[in-house]
Amino acid sequence: MRMAVIITVGTLALSGCMHMGAKGEPDVTGGSAIIRAPDGTERGRARLTTVDGVMRLTVEGVDLQPGARGMHVHMVGRCDAPDFKSAGDHWNPDAKQHGRDNPMGAHRGDMPNLMIGTDGRGSISLDLPGSPSSLFDGDGASVVIHASADDYRTDPSGNSGARVACGILEAR
Repeated sequence: MRMAVIITVGTLALSGCMHMGAKGEPDVTGGSAIIRAPDGTERGRARLTTVDGVMRLTVEGVDLQPGARGMHVHMVGRCDAPDFKSAGDHWNPDAKQHGRDNPMGAHRGDMPNLMIGTDGRGSISLDLPGSPSSLFDGDGASVVIHASADDYRTDPSGNSGARVACGILEAR
């Protein structure tokens, strides 16, 4: 799987679009999420756009513990505290195993670790396979940040630990 990753610095301006397709059905081209801790405090933002037909996800984390944090797109658009288990498993429509280093992987929702600096901030921009419309199915999708680094191979979640922040992706 080819994945472009761009590390960025700065504040995100959330944007996205929803157009009507040829059959009058929504053609989702973007979305956004506010990522929150179990107590409701903001821990980041996510922006989903379509660039030259490619789905690009940009995530900015704030007020997080420094270090590498596993981060994934999950299959359900729910973020019920305290453990965010309501977000379901990783987005995995191809029934793969977890991780870019797993010979049976990877899930479409597997992403590189979010690197958080000593100031509690970090951001990343990457291309995901598929289309935004495939994420915004009947039960939606979410972005989850984990307590530990993802090892990129252990199924089902890369030993990335507890879910410490979650944001529901909303189509725009």
